[in-house]
Amino acid sequence: MAKQLMSGDQAIARGVWEAGVMFATSYPGTPATEILESLSHYPEVQAQWAVNEKVAFDEAMGAAIAGVRAFVSVKHVGLNVAADSFMVFPYAGTNAGFVVLTADDPGTHSSQNEQDNRYFAKFGKVPLLEPSDTQEAKEYVKLAFQVSEQFETPTMLRITMRLAHTKGMVELGERVTAAKKPFVKDNIKWVVPPFAKLHRAPLESKMRAIEQYAETFPENRIEKGTGGVDYGVITSGVIFQYAREVLPEPDFFKLGMTFPLPKQRILDFCQAYKKVYVIEEGEPFLEEQMRYWGVQNIVGKELFTNVGELLPELIAEQMRGTKAPGDYSKEISIPARPPMLCIGCPHRGTFTSLNRIPGITVTGDIGCYTLGGLPPYNTMNTSFEMGGSIAHAFGFERAGEPKTIAIIGDSTFLHSGIAPLMDAVYNRGKTTVVIVDNRTTGMTGQENHAGTGKDIHGNPAKKIDYEALCRAMGVEFVRHANAYRPKEVEAAVRQALKFDGPAVVISEGPCVLTPEEKAKPKVAFTVVAEECIACGLCFHTGCPAILESQETYRASEHQKAKPKAIIDPIICVGCTLCAAVCPPECIVRVDGQPWGA
Repeated sequence: MAKQLMSGDQAIARGVWEAGVMFATSYPGTPATEILESLSHYPEVQAQWAVNEKVAFDEAMGAAIAGVRAFVSVKHVGLNVAADSFMVFPYAGTNAGFVVLTADDPGTHSSQNEQDNRYFAKFGKVPLLEPSDTQEAKEYVKLAFQVSEQFETPTMLRITMRLAHTKGMVELGERVTAAKKPFVKDNIKWVVPPFAKLHRAPLESKMRAIEQYAETFPENRIEKGTGGVDYGVITSGVIFQYAREVLPEPDFFKLGMTFPLPKQRILDFCQAYKKVYVIEEGEPFLEEQMRYWGVQNIVGKELFTNVGELLPELIAEQMRGTKAPGDYSKEISIPARPPMLCIGCPHRGTFTSLNRIPGITVTGDIGCYTLGGLPPYNTMNTSFEMGGSIAHAFGFERAGEPKTIAIIGDSTFLHSGIAPLMDAVYNRGKTTVVIVDNRTTGMTGQENHAGTGKDIHGNPAKKIDYEALCRAMGVEFVRHANAYRPKEVEAAVRQALKFDGPAVVISEGPCVLTPEEKAKPKVAFTVVAEECIACGLCFHTGCPAILESQETYRASEHQKAKPKAIIDPIICVGCTLCAAVCPPECIVRVDGQPWGA
């Protein structure tokens, strides 16, 4: 069989293809984004971006009930959005195979929390599989579909950031043919709410059957060690790889199915050793279940933290007394460099505009523009979750804070911003909303969405008209503004704040990392040094291409000399923002052509 170097996300996509899946969907969210991107290259799979995770889940759910294998992938917080559907689907069960993948983010590398989604499996009564490497990532997808169809249940596959992005050699297989199953109309089975009581007891019976299956599940297996110790280890997922690297001596019970657990096999394993270490990243999910069974000889979270990633050096420190390496960044004095918006990012212009309006509070959302809460802007005052900004702003208004502005991205607005804006209209609010439309889902890698006019393959698609949508909801004040013209955005926002009702400003400017923008010829800008008055306004845009010159300017002998500006022509992308904010108009194109109005 051929082998290929793949990331965990790519391996999962390959597994979806090999499993004969017909339909796959997702909303972009690191560390799961690359799964659907990879799937889009397999023409046999109908892969598409959905406007949010609940829509994605419901679409895949519908496809599975209709009779074809379906797959949906989300990052860990994305499952929160789909939780309503996730919790009720097990009551009816599925027709064809249905697998939902959750990509958790221990250490919060690109997320707002590090919730442990294993608890969702227990909460929803859904079997859960956890691969430990890239080869298993591919194979476990196929196993998950087998479990799903054998027990007619949605099945959950969990990975973490390290496995999603780690690369390894993967042995490729062939695509199986999964015939479409007939959909039999049965209102008692498929119309759950009126018949929920009828489904409850059968769901428990199904879980007991899966518990028995877990006892024989082949990926729940004992891995023998080199010996010489009187303890065993129970673990799962990528932590198995970490722990085995550190601890070659003990026997391991490696769990491939972590819900439901193989109770009898775990009890037998624990009885065979004086002590058993339960090594798991995140919360004590495995440990809690074992302690509930009355197991007394286990050591878990009293030794291993539930905060952040459980890396090999931390396991070595606890198990071997090996001091974990120090923070190497402390050895060299490196200037602090906070995350920043890309050079030429249109959001710089929007935040420059908002900084000119005194006394405002800005409720933020999830996207590249979340960086507006950091220097040099310090403009965003709250940011928690997708779609929260508009509802938060409405809440601020109700609490007596009238000069509150919600800022939300175009993709996020379509994801979960429409409903709160509709609610503000319905409840006669005066909420001001700034939609920063950069024509893509920027933070996760420039994916298309319903407002870009393209589908996942780049083919033409219907494009949402934000103004028409807002007016259809009853928003009477809608203004468009060029994000690279701060005065234009500022004027529109000031008018919106004065309007007696909900108001929307659409601040428009394309993401500089989209293929279309990257392909455009760029003309750098430069500073006419003798005309620069060192006002510093160009520095306030936060553009890394604008630097302090050794040349200074002093307005009078009583004032301190200030550095003039210079622009690095190598990294300048010619976005025009610096020229737009320059009072003496001394920032010009290097080719001498006018830069615009």
